[in-house]
Amino acid sequence: MTTLTRRRVLGGAAGLAATALAPRAGRAADWRPTEQIRIIAPAAPGGTTDLMARLLGQHLQVAWGQTTVVENKSGGGGTIAMSDFVRQKPDGHTIMMSNPGPNAVAYSIFRNMTYRPDQLQPVTNLIRTPNIVSVHPSVPVKSIKELMDYIKANPDKLSYATSGVGQSPHLTAAWFLQLTGLTLPHVPFRGAGPALTAVLGGQVPVLFDNLFPSLPQAREGKLRALAVTTQQRSFQAPELPTMAESAPELARFEVSSWFGVVLPANPPKPVLDALNAECKAFLDREDTRARIREIGSVPDHGTPAQYAAFLQAEIDKFGEIIRKEKLQMDIN
Repeated sequence: MTTLTRRRVLGGAAGLAATALAPRAGRAADWRPTEQIRIIAPAAPGGTTDLMARLLGQHLQVAWGQTTVVENKSGGGGTIAMSDFVRQKPDGHTIMMSNPGPNAVAYSIFRNMTYRPDQLQPVTNLIRTPNIVSVHPSVPVKSIKELMDYIKANPDKLSYATSGVGQSPHLTAAWFLQLTGLTLPHVPFRGAGPALTAVLGGQVPVLFDNLFPSLPQAREGKLRALAVTTQQRSFQAPELPTMAESAPELARFEVSSWFGVVLPANPPKPVLDALNAECKAFLDREDTRARIREIGSVPDHGTPAQYAAFLQAEIDKFGEIIRKEKLQMDIN
């Protein structure tokens, strides 16, 4: 657990000036915390969930004038942290970062789930970022359509790497294969780093990954990027087509990695409204937007109702993919 201060610099690149953080006149302030704020990041330090928790924490600490701590609780794909969180008081002093693992995928993939969607109150999404499909340069394809044709003609030559079973990149690949009727062996790794290393080294020819760190490797010629997985092209790589525009079978393809904020169910409305308003103020900051751009993401604020609808759509989408894949795991 780390106490945030104004001087704390995240990764040497995210220091926040006190003048930029100062509360602005006219901001909704019907509720303010009366004690220390805890932000739970259901992941290990260093990833995007952790990054967004710390950036938001720095903002809230100054905006609300209360000490803010970020607590990392990894394990069980984020479900261990979420299981404890749903039992916390919904008074705004304990906040949870949300992402696809524990807030969309887990409900279908784990046999022994210990919480339900209705035990959480969606506040807002914060950012979205696309996944990316790449191949080792030795693979003779330059597009998703060419990859599809190559798999059909060479059913035993390729396999694909991801950061692990049930992770967003794995389900991205699974949906691609379901929609196209293709078969490709999956080689799961314990994290994105090992998967990327295996493809860079030529041990596995195809990679489904988050946009970063794959995109820099593609720009150096170490990978060949084929497409992004969102319906819109990425501003970081506008030359890359989307999966949806690559083949008719993929017209409805849309997968992103997203990171937002939830509270325990049934918070007082002033608490929910105040936190949502501060999340918007956080995302409206130029320094926040600059940091988000660095990781290839776009801001994605909305109302609690909009975020609740988005989460349900993600639960339904991933649930269908998981059922067709017959994926079942236990939380351990």
